Amino acid sequence: MRTTNGRGGLFSGTGLIVAGLTATLIALIFPVWSYADRSGTGVSVLNATTVTTQYGPLSALDRDFITKVRLAGLWELPAGQQAETKGTTEAVRTAGEHLIEGHTFLDARVRNVAARLSMPLPNQPSDQQKGWLDTLTAARGEEYDREFANILRLAHGKVFSVVAQVRATTRNSLVRDLADDANTTVLDHIKVLEATGLVDYDAIARDTVATNAPPLTNSPTPPVPLADPGSPVPVTPSPSPPVPTPPPSDASPRYTLPPAANGPAEDDG
Repeated sequence: MRTTNGRGGLFSGTGLIVAGLTATLIALIFPVWSYADRSGTGVSVLNATTVTTQYGPLSALDRDFITKVRLAGLWELPAGQQAETKGTTEAVRTAGEHLIEGHTFLDARVRNVAARLSMPLPNQPSDQQKGWLDTLTAARGEEYDREFANILRLAHGKVFSVVAQVRATTRNSLVRDLADDANTTVLDHIKVLEATGLVDYDAIARDTVATNAPPLTNSPTPPVPLADPGSPVPVTPSPSPPVPTPPPSDASPRYTLPPAANGPAEDDG
């Protein structure tokens, strides 16, 4: 029997050792190299989608936020006008008034900001928003009140998180100021919608978790209350003169949209 324990075998064994060490070194270096390759990181994506303006960098998130503010006014302002006439309770009609006031102000602001940044804006609601308006138009009586409170509350809750993200991250002074105004307006609308007493919080929570939130992991043990906090005190909406409810009609009413987005409403300096 011949053995292969010669120089060839020695070189072969040494080669395997060197190859193993090389593979280990590559494995250690690769993560550092990949991280240093900024072509695929979030920072590079942010820089690639950001444009320079005299008011600071304008990111893709900033532009999406500006568009969303405009779209919100395009359907929530008509929804508020509708609630003033179709709402069967004072609280619903009051919520409609807040929607009109808030989005009249906010729409003028967003058109001013977009004009300064040379940004085009939509002049029609999205298909989903049109669907919401159609649902409200078809509803009558108490059904209308419930649909109005819950559709608008769900929509405002989703916008609220976007406003917070933009306000926390934007580097553009115009967007920062607009986010402040949007935050104030959206929070006011959330409160006045909840004051109707018709919001289904369980349904909103289920919808939000199903569409946005990742599954929870390592959830802590729920806290145990130390004392009975007592019954909640309902919020009483501000008094408002009642608006007569017109008789039902088969014809779909038409509501005024905000003005076309072809320039600022006024230059606020």
